[in-house]
This record gives sequence, structure tokens and C-alpha cells, in this order.
Amino acid sequence: MPRQDKTPANSPARLSLISRHLAPDYPINTPYTVERHPDTIDTSLLPKTQTRQLSHSVAMSSQPPHPTLLIPGPIEFDDAVLQSMSHFSESHTAPGFVATFGETLSMARKLFQTTDPASQPFILSGSGTLGWDLVAANLIEPGEDVLVLGTGYFSNGFADCLRVYGANVTELRAAVGTKPQLPEIEKALAEKKYKAITVTHVDTSTGVLSELENLSALVHRVSPDTLILVDGVCSVACEAIEFDGWKLDGVVTASQKAIGCPAGLSISMFSGRAMNAFQSRKAPPASYFASMGNWTHIMQNYENKKPSYFATPSPQLIHALHTALTQILAKPLSERFALHKAASDRIKQAVADLGLKQVAANPDEQAHGMTAIYLPETVKQTAILPSLAQKGVVFAGGIHKEIATKYIRFGHMGVSVLDPRREDIDRAIKALQDGLSECGYQKA
Repeated sequence: MPRQDKTPANSPARLSLISRHLAPDYPINTPYTVERHPDTIDTSLLPKTQTRQLSHSVAMSSQPPHPTLLIPGPIEFDDAVLQSMSHFSESHTAPGFVATFGETLSMARKLFQTTDPASQPFILSGSGTLGWDLVAANLIEPGEDVLVLGTGYFSNGFADCLRVYGANVTELRAAVGTKPQLPEIEKALAEKKYKAITVTHVDTSTGVLSELENLSALVHRVSPDTLILVDGVCSVACEAIEFDGWKLDGVVTASQKAIGCPAGLSISMFSGRAMNAFQSRKAPPASYFASMGNWTHIMQNYENKKPSYFATPSPQLIHALHTALTQILAKPLSERFALHKAASDRIKQAVADLGLKQVAANPDEQAHGMTAIYLPETVKQTAILPSLAQKGVVFAGGIHKEIATKYIRFGHMGVSVLDPRREDIDRAIKALQDGLSECGYQKA
């Protein structure tokens, strides 16, 4: 039977679900977040009596009623995925789990669109950030040069991670809301030989989408030995990625965004060329848990349906990911990408109709799984986010340090976009319109 949620809508437990979005400065998941500075929370911002219009899509599911989560990850989850998390406890070396994990690794190949047997998938317990460590600890040796294409908070974080492992990092940073352009990338590659180039496919802090196909062609033409490594945390399963076709060497992502599985899994794919670079290291990786040396044979054994052990995986999360990937691959990936683009286009048109601007100003550089929206000068995050929450919709605050208080982020990935029975996007657009009006904003 579905669990009955009898917690009052205005209880402290429920308010805590949104309180971290309501800080007076930097409302969500940054070094400036309320979680790092709990004493700075102005609790007077929280409504004294909270009422929420719960979405029809949530009410019709087996999930307890809750505000619709439309941040750029975690996203809303399908019932079947969540039910998979309720799988009974089993050994991580039991035949049933080994079969499920093996199928999941094989499905990851299809998700990334690689048929090359030399490509190697990794599914590890951890967040998307663990993908950075996999790259930095295994593919780059201390003193080697890496070119990082800077598009926001997360590309900066990738650069910081590389430095921790001793890489010599050159950052080619673009202005807020845009990306480095191909001519300047070509110039940088011609000036120095780089072991690798990293690109954040969608920087979740700005909603900037980086183009991969032409970038890869440029790198292979100008610096063919340079590895092409992609942060696809906010792009895999909602933006087109052709691992083989575009000759990529590594893509790292996470479970909780467009893939639609609860947070807790680092998911990545590396090319045969990348794995050869790892095998050719002069020194062992400067990491234990993130060492490909410790994990590669584990992943290979599981994919071949053989029990193996280095560190304990999460059977429940693997079952959930198996369900999510089964759903994703039931239809052509091109159809999934087209539906995300159609929803994104509708949202961005609604934003324009409201007289608002996006952080990513160039339509060719706008992500299809999220939209970063500049607020009117008269509207504060601390007013609009609680207003949206009262309407049963949760958006995210800004995360880019230079503009953090000036914008909000609307995530539109997974079931909120793909399930035709849901009304999440329509409700969110209406909530944004009404919320801005309640905050005193009228389009000029």
C-alpha cells in the first residue's frame, strides 16, 4: 500500500525541504550556501502558514504529496524507479544482483552511444563530482598540461579538482553566460601541447550548452593526441551525445539529473584511447577509491555476469538505475532529445514573453534541460522562491558567484517533460507568471 504522509503542510519538517532555497545571499548548493552558514538564515522569510497547490502529476502517483522539484537536479522520479529502490536486501555478489549490474553496465554503453568494445563504463557509488576525480586521478599525471574550457561554476570546479592531483591547468574562461569560441580554442591548442581538454557540456550554474561535435573535430585536427573529456552531469540523457561518432574520450555524469535515478551514482564512459593513457601512466593513481586500477576489472567482471569485489556498491541504487535505463532505452534516444528540446523551447518562449532574459543569451548556447533566468531588478530571490514554493513548485537559486543573487534556475528534465500525463511544466510557467506579479513585477 502507498505510504500515507500525514505530516502537516506547514510543519518544520516540510519547511526544511525548501529552506535551503531561501537564504538571503546564495540560496543553493555553493560554498556560499545556507548549509555552510546556518546562522545566516533569516527564518522570517519563511511563510508563517504554508499552503501548497500540489501537482496533479504527483497526486496521481504512489508518491506522497510534495512540491514539484524543478531544479537542475535532483529531478522528479518515476514511480517505477523509486519502487526499484525498495528491492529486498541482497548480496552485491548474489547471482540476481550480478545479472542486474551487468545489464546496467551494458545499457550504459547504449546511453552514451558507443559500440566500441574498447570503451569502458564505470558505475560507482558517489556523486557527479567523483567523475572529476576519475579523470584527474587516472588520466592526468602531475605536471601534465590540461586545457579547461570555462563556462561557469562547475567548469571552475573541474579545474580545481585537476589541480589537486597536480595537473598544470590552463583555463580558457568565457564571459558569464557564454562559452569559449572555436577560434580561441584553436589558438590555445596551437600554442601548447595539452594532455587533455575538458569541457562542461551544460554548466548547471549558467545553463550554457557547449557544442561537442565541432569541438572534437577541431581537437582531432589541431592536437590529435589530446584527450577530449566531457562533464556531462547536466546533459547526459537530455542532450545528444554520440560517444563514438564524435570521437570523445571520456564523459562523466551522475544518476540524479536527466537519467532520472536518485542521487548516489557516478556514471561514466571512457574510450579505449583514454584507457590506454591510464595503462601508460608512469606512476600509480593518487587515489584509492577513484583508481581505475581498482575498478576496471570489477566493472568488466560484472558486465560479464561474474561476481567481483573491490568496494561495496549500492544494490538498491543499481536496481533503480537499471529501471531508469530500461525506460530510457525503450524508445529512440533521438525522440527523447527532441522532447526535451520542445519543452525547453516552450519554456524559453514563456520567459521571453514575460520580458525576462536568460543568463545564456545566445539561443545556440542554451541548454535544453534547464533554463537560467535573470530576475527583474525589482524582484529578489528571497521573494520569488518562497512564492513559487507556496504554489507547489521548487526552483533553484543562483550559483554563479558573479551573479548569484540576480537569477534563478528552472530545471526541466526527465519525467516532468516526458510523461504526457504530467502538468509540471505548465504549472511551473503559471507559478512563475503569478509569482512575479505578486512580487510587483509587470512586463514593460
